[in-house]
Amino acid sequence: MMDIICFEGDKFDLGFSEILNCKNLKIEQGDKDTRKLIENKKIDILLNSEKGFKGDSLHYRNSGLDQIVCKLAAKNKIAIGFSFSEFLSSNNRSELIGRIRQNVKLCRKYKVKMVVASFAKNKYEMRDAKDLLAFCRFIGMTGKEANDALNFKKKEEDIKLI
Repeated sequence: MMDIICFEGDKFDLGFSEILNCKNLKIEQGDKDTRKLIENKKIDILLNSEKGFKGDSLHYRNSGLDQIVCKLAAKNKIAIGFSFSEFLSSNNRSELIGRIRQNVKLCRKYKVKMVVASFAKNKYEMRDAKDLLAFCRFIGMTGKEANDALNFKKKEEDIKLI
């Protein structure tokens, strides 16, 4: 299992086989122009797509993803990321969990790769691998999806041998 963090310096050893830094990955924050971000094939992870929206519609949640964005993400091999650090610092966790669960269902339906990591900004926001696994199950992932979400591999460009 691996974790992704967003700081330099001392780290806790929490049982991960690998700890990646955000600087080594191409990560974009989701906002209202999520489709434009997904059309760019150079990014690895679209993070926090559910944070850019204030109110929900009467019939559905504004979670930042829809069928078009999910199909483009699957085609371009872009993973959708869920940050445990953002969940901890959120003021309205119940609304955030509802949006994340909707995004998990959409990712499952359109076979989009998902990533769950702490994305910690300091060493005190880091969490154990079992805590992140429990968070995956809490947001609606199956056991296999949770293991795959915690074992993210960086997107490799297609190399053609001559």
